[in-house]
Amino acid sequence: MIVERTDFVSVPVTDLERSTAWYRDTLGLEQSVDYGKIPGGEVETGNLTLQVVDAAAIGREFEPNTHPIALHVEDVEATRAELESKGVKFLADTLDSGVCHMAFFADPAGNNLMIHNRYAPRD
Repeated sequence: MIVERTDFVSVPVTDLERSTAWYRDTLGLEQSVDYGKIPGGEVETGNLTLQVVDAAAIGREFEPNTHPIALHVEDVEATRAELESKGVKFLADTLDSGVCHMAFFADPAGNNLMIHNRYAPRD
């Protein structure tokens, strides 16, 4: 088996309209697909698609993702300030790991996300 790439990551939600609007309007992600047949669709991050889908529509009990999806940004503090001005509540202070900056928050359904920037090269 040879895996070429990851096509998408599922983001379960309970209120598709609210969540899709949040990913589109608050995060500024392009909504590329509305499934129509089931309550779900896709938004684009630049290199990975997020499938925003009503968990019940695909036979799943809703449970938000508890481990964050890391969204790369050039400036974590500037992006954090912009998101805070749009009502996003961050879960803690921005973390400086010594090689990257990370700021953690959640979408309206409780799925964990972070904005991230690696400022030091990998070894």
